[in-house]
Amino acid sequence: MSTTTRRLTTAQALVRFLSAQYSERDGVRHRLIAGTWGIFGHGNVAGIGQALLEAGEDTMPFHQGRNEQSMVHAAVGYARQLNRLSAQAVTTSIGPGATNLVTGAALATINRLPVLLLPGDYFATRSADPLLQQLEHPVEADVSVNDTLRPVSRYFDRITRPEMLIPAALNAMRVLADPADTGAVTLALPQDVQAEAYDWPEEFFAERVWHVRRPAADPFELAEAVRAIRAAERPLIVAGGGVHHSEAETALKALVDATGIPVASTQAGKGSLRHDHPADLGGIGHTGTAVSDEIARTADLIIGVGTRYTDFTTASNTLFQQPGVRFVNLNITAFDAHKLAARPLVADARTGLEALAEGLSGHRVDAGYEAEYRAGRARWEEVVEAAYRAEDSAVPTQTQVLGALDVVVGDDDVVINAAGSLPGDLHKLWRARGPRQYHLEYGYSCMGYEIPAGIGVQQAAPGTPVWSLVGDGTYLMMPTEIVTAVQEGLPVNLVLIQNHGYASIGGLSEEVGAERFGTAYRYRAADGTFSGAPLPVDLAANAASLGMDVIRAKTVRELRDGLAAARASDRPTCVYVETDPTPTAPPAEAWWDVPVAEVASRDAASAARERYDGHAVERRRHL
Repeated sequence: MSTTTRRLTTAQALVRFLSAQYSERDGVRHRLIAGTWGIFGHGNVAGIGQALLEAGEDTMPFHQGRNEQSMVHAAVGYARQLNRLSAQAVTTSIGPGATNLVTGAALATINRLPVLLLPGDYFATRSADPLLQQLEHPVEADVSVNDTLRPVSRYFDRITRPEMLIPAALNAMRVLADPADTGAVTLALPQDVQAEAYDWPEEFFAERVWHVRRPAADPFELAEAVRAIRAAERPLIVAGGGVHHSEAETALKALVDATGIPVASTQAGKGSLRHDHPADLGGIGHTGTAVSDEIARTADLIIGVGTRYTDFTTASNTLFQQPGVRFVNLNITAFDAHKLAARPLVADARTGLEALAEGLSGHRVDAGYEAEYRAGRARWEEVVEAAYRAEDSAVPTQTQVLGALDVVVGDDDVVINAAGSLPGDLHKLWRARGPRQYHLEYGYSCMGYEIPAGIGVQQAAPGTPVWSLVGDGTYLMMPTEIVTAVQEGLPVNLVLIQNHGYASIGGLSEEVGAERFGTAYRYRAADGTFSGAPLPVDLAANAASLGMDVIRAKTVRELRDGLAAARASDRPTCVYVETDPTPTAPPAEAWWDVPVAEVASRDAASAARERYDGHAVERRRHL
């Protein structure tokens, strides 16, 4: 029996294959690989580059990036906005282009978000050896710089023969579409193999639909979870990013409305309930609200939904202090469901929440408990109002910048942040109006994520106002994709806060006895320290030079007006504001374990160690 074949290069075959892949969940289909980002060099220009040109935009849309790490961030923002149902590919040359992918790949895998990486690689035939940019390993000749992507990828393969692409490409799609196993997927493509022709079976290019499963709960695990919840007097739900990825917000609200169980949210899970729902306690953990952390300390049952319990969420294992506290973890991955010696409930978040609601029919928490957490909510709302309050003529503090933005945004706007002091302020104070509004990358907390992620979100949700919030330190890490936003006509809004240094780490440095060493953007003083005058940088002018419209705001009123003008614009717009450094954010309501020097000659470090030892005794292992 003969098989129809098509003669193409490996790169051409890969592009054709990717264009025919779809995901499907709940009867809705998406392109699984919706486009490809690329920067071309000698490792991919004649292979993947030529293949994309030959395929054309209708077959595989192409996006031109300026930095390889940024391209991955944009693809991650895109995938998150679409609940992991559609992803993008990123291609680079071999050499620094490939190694620049590592940070983005780590971010994607840590946050369980799909992205396909297609770096070039050295000649498989070794016909030219060593190549330009080749890392020669003296005892492992098959190692290339792409091997740095192995530990940060969920799946990795090197295609050293054309026919190897068939199983590798199918495995790559399997991982990208698997909600329990997704992350960065890397197919390293030697540049000679990319250009090599092969007779491909036509079946390889047939349309494939990858079903995104919603696994149901095991009946035994479900019964155990229901029994534990019914027995609890002070249960608390911790909503993680899995609620959003599963589109389980409605199921969560139905469960909470029926049972009265309050909800606290991780950074990834914030917005699982609308901020004004009477059971929404806001953020939890080190950057959480007072009411959320107070309830967490006295809860006798924690119900984790789609969370992996990072140290910020658990306050470095000091938060859940009730002596008999137990955990029920609903998670699509068994790895996370078993954390903290929990009763596992391995299932899709939406399916699991619906099953819990059915099993808990007629059950409701005590009215006194509801009254307690609702009163705590009301007290915290007063804290938020105080942090946001400002005179129109005042120079705004950072929290007052958030207050001004709070007035301007609509329910469907998306607010993006990842690093610095802003994540803490946002987690405590932001009033999330919709499930996709709060977009915080805090799994890797990667400086430089915000601007490229804004581009990815804008691609995924055309017409949606997108706000990338950055401080000066983060901006200087990676402003290059502003050029891409301008080129593509994507009206991303950049809120650029100038506070002359690494403000977040500066505050942490002071807390742990390092006295803000090396954290200010200032000239050197006579004693050699960075304590002189602020550097005369003009980041607003820099943004303008990259093609953005820029609005400079000096007062709260000017800031509000500028934000409103940016939201109404159809061009990429930067609102630039120098903030009053006076702290106005509420203090941390729970600890975070950052080890402090055990011995030191400086008083600040000695005092910090004494504070550290006082907190460290509260750590516990939940067994």
